[in-house]
Amino acid sequence: MSDYDTGDTGYDGGQEVDYGQYDAGQEHGSLDQMHHAAGSEADASSQFGVYEEGHHDTDSTDFSQGHHVEYDAPAAVHYESDDYTNYSHDATSDDHVFAAEGSQSSHEAQFSELSALQERFDAAFAEGTQFHADGGDAEIASK
Repeated sequence: MSDYDTGDTGYDGGQEVDYGQYDAGQEHGSLDQMHHAAGSEADASSQFGVYEEGHHDTDSTDFSQGHHVEYDAPAAVHYESDDYTNYSHDATSDDHVFAAEGSQSSHEAQFSELSALQERFDAAFAEGTQFHADGGDAEIASK
């Protein structure tokens, strides 16, 4: 912005001229932009597994041998003889498999965004305040 104040020019051409104040200026516009962004993210994961295998054997064996003799003598004679064998075998076997598997997952996301745009325009102006000539009261005002 500029200001011109001419005041009294001292012109003596038979007319008295008095200039007032003259202002001229220019305003420039601008473009304001605001941008805001926010974000968040969370992850979780879990994985587990169990595996078991088993084998079991049992073995049992019994073996016995015997001999038995019996004898009676006086009047009637009695004689007895026994041979025996006893064998027993037991066996067991078992297998087992145990398996477990699992998975767990979680996800969370957040986001926020704000945009604002403001525009200001140019403005130019001129302003003249007073003009006096020949002793008259003529005024010029312009905006």
